[in-house]
Amino acid sequence: MQKYIIERDIPGVDKLNGQELKGAAQTSNAALAQVGADRVRWVESFVTPDKTFCVYEAVDEEAIREHARLSGFPANKITPVGGMISPATAG
Repeated sequence: MQKYIIERDIPGVDKLNGQELKGAAQTSNAALAQVGADRVRWVESFVTPDKTFCVYEAVDEEAIREHARLSGFPANKITPVGGMISPATAG
């Protein structure tokens, strides 16, 4: 599967409390189950002011778009990851 970064514009997402974030994760997981683990997987997400940046693995961008439609969470920008770099890369 290809790794992707998904940028989601969600006004106020950084103001959600723990219970609200739990509900959002449950909604996302339900949509993932519908799309199928063989097509798309959620790795992690980062919450920033009015946006989330999500790391997904998917067979293609259409699987991510299907998850977005089912979950109701926008996928404003989908970017395939071409490689990774970290502090360990220098060593």
